Amino acid sequence: MSSSWEVVIGLEVHAQLATRSKIFSGASTAYGAEPNTQACLVDLGYPGVLPVLNEEVVRMATKFGLAVNATIARRSVFARKNYFYPDLPKGYQISQYELPIVEHGELFIIDADGNDKRIGITRAHLEEDAGKSIHEGLAKSSGIDLNRAGTPLLEIVSEPDLRSAKEAVAYMRKIHALVRYLGISDGNMQEGSFRCDANVSVRPRGQEELGTRSELKNLNSFRFVEKAINFEIERQIELIEDGGEVVQETRLYDSDKDETRSMRSKEEANDYRYFPDPDLLPVEIDAAFVDAVRETLPELPDAKQQRFIKEYGLRVDDADILTNSRALADYFEAVVAATQGKTQGVANFVIGDLLGALNRDGFDIEQSPVTASDLAGLLDRIKDNTISGKIAKEVFDAMWAGEGTADDIIEARGLRQITDSSAIESVIDQVIAANPGQVAEYKAGKDKLIGFFVGQVMKETGGKANPGQVNKILKEKLS
Repeated sequence: MSSSWEVVIGLEVHAQLATRSKIFSGASTAYGAEPNTQACLVDLGYPGVLPVLNEEVVRMATKFGLAVNATIARRSVFARKNYFYPDLPKGYQISQYELPIVEHGELFIIDADGNDKRIGITRAHLEEDAGKSIHEGLAKSSGIDLNRAGTPLLEIVSEPDLRSAKEAVAYMRKIHALVRYLGISDGNMQEGSFRCDANVSVRPRGQEELGTRSELKNLNSFRFVEKAINFEIERQIELIEDGGEVVQETRLYDSDKDETRSMRSKEEANDYRYFPDPDLLPVEIDAAFVDAVRETLPELPDAKQQRFIKEYGLRVDDADILTNSRALADYFEAVVAATQGKTQGVANFVIGDLLGALNRDGFDIEQSPVTASDLAGLLDRIKDNTISGKIAKEVFDAMWAGEGTADDIIEARGLRQITDSSAIESVIDQVIAANPGQVAEYKAGKDKLIGFFVGQVMKETGGKANPGQVNKILKEKLS
């Protein structure tokens, strides 16, 4: 991108709230049911039925607002957002417009220079989800599944403070981690529980006035958010530099072609003819309710990250990874509490070996076949020199495959480390005798060959020789 252009991005993140029933009805929100089996008469807007607000969604929205240092409105109002679409059975969506429940919050991300950057949160409001249009497997028609109709959403609207696709992804990841920490959303992007719309515009660098924006709809992965925004930035710059004009519109991202395409002209608020919903009273909450919700706030990701750095002496990047998920942070602390090893060593194993196995097999941390106490047992065997770090990886793989505890596997496979100096010395003598050329080179000053000799000794001992002793005895003999 040319340095003469500045990018301006704002995100509208939609987080499905983790209630068991819908926002205005008792219908289930469970995922995966047969189409149209979880939409009741309220969701379908039948005459004579009235919506009743689910109190839990108010509690969850308040919890989010407190976590982002926002103002919690003591009085908020639901409105009808009127538009026609096949998967919107009532012909309007119940949302919040002029008086949302959460306003004026903030979140901090790390920018490209490694500095904290404040991203303003304009508002977070409650609304119901629409249904879903289905096109796959239907030759010349579309199906409508209304199971999602009425599912509670919290729409989180940022200020236009983001200046690159990477910043947008960093912000979205922070929101994703936060709603999961708070327990208000499972954040499952594959199931549509967490998605976003991105408003993207460009302007000449130094210009105050915002450029005309395009809205990219329903981006449901961090990778697609970055790719879609980058494509749109280049499209707008190229269009302007060729003498054209950006029009305000809604665009869809095609991941197969890696491009955005026009969907419809972008509506303004007056196109939706908002008005207060006559079937719903204003939401009024008092200080006691807000204080009670505040008491339920967990330790938040940023605070936990700083504590991990200070309390455990972790590197900043490692603390960031370990606190990205509340469950992963809890796992790490459980291992630390149960092992005698150093905390940075625990972090290295969790981030490298455990997360590697989880990612490879598509598991969440809660599904790990190796429990925190089991991993602590393995790390203790490294600490007391029963096994080497290299052998520990073999033991971990066996634990992952369900072969038992670290002690069980070490005994069953005969993996106990050789720490008998005389036995190690005997193997070293054999290796030195078998490699006179390398010995001469080492003595002539080629110090890096020590790695070759260590490798040969470890090979002869099946990786069981204590590496520290091997290095010490080798250097003594070769000198």
